[in-house]
Amino acid sequence: MPETATPPALLAISHGTASAIGAMAVTALVDAVAARRPDVAVHAGFVDVQQPDVPTCLAELRADASTASTVVVPLLLSAGYHVHVDLREDVDAAVAAGDDVCLGGALGPDDRLVDVLERRLGEVGLRDDDTVVIAAAGSSDARAVTDCETTAGRLGDRLGRPVTVGYIANAVPRVAEAVAAARATAGPGGRVVVATYLLAPGFFADLAARAGGDVATAPLLVAGAEPPEELVDVVVDRYLTAAGAPRPSV
Repeated sequence: MPETATPPALLAISHGTASAIGAMAVTALVDAVAARRPDVAVHAGFVDVQQPDVPTCLAELRADASTASTVVVPLLLSAGYHVHVDLREDVDAAVAAGDDVCLGGALGPDDRLVDVLERRLGEVGLRDDDTVVIAAAGSSDARAVTDCETTAGRLGDRLGRPVTVGYIANAVPRVAEAVAAARATAGPGGRVVVATYLLAPGFFADLAARAGGDVATAPLLVAGAEPPEELVDVVVDRYLTAAGAPRPSV
């Protein structure tokens, strides 16, 4: 995207949630990104469940004379259908209409997200003999599943033990199945700990907590707490990378 006197706007697009607590946690992340980059106009929208949706957000930015260009940053932990299809189509439609818009990458995989997962495990008192299962949202897109498996591998390397993945929807194994398999191989007295690889509290996080683990961590964002600095860093980096990339011709 070519340099302009005014930095591109950052449109942070999360999945959306019916959970008021989850929505507040995501809002806190967007606010933290805005505080980190006061020179950038930061806006929020949703790819599902909540409004405004992406086309509405882009139309509002188009009508704003102060917005010359926009970077859409998915607040999604892996690049699945929402990134490759929904957001890609919305951004391509805006570009075809003459808008200067580009799409940034998903937040994961990223070692800084592994940092947060490791911290959450420490908060629940991870033991040397615990077996860890990551609980991820799941996707019908194999690329998103691969992203989650990559994150599990990196967390396993960090912890010095195998880490497996269970999915809450749209992929297998489901979290309860992954927990049961982990329990079958756990040593005597060893617990199965579910590492909740979800952005915010809500319905999916509740399902992860009830999937049969002995204990489950909080998601990356915790209601009422400051968003992790690492997560803010990743969002800003995705914005800067996309803003500095050449825009494809249409």
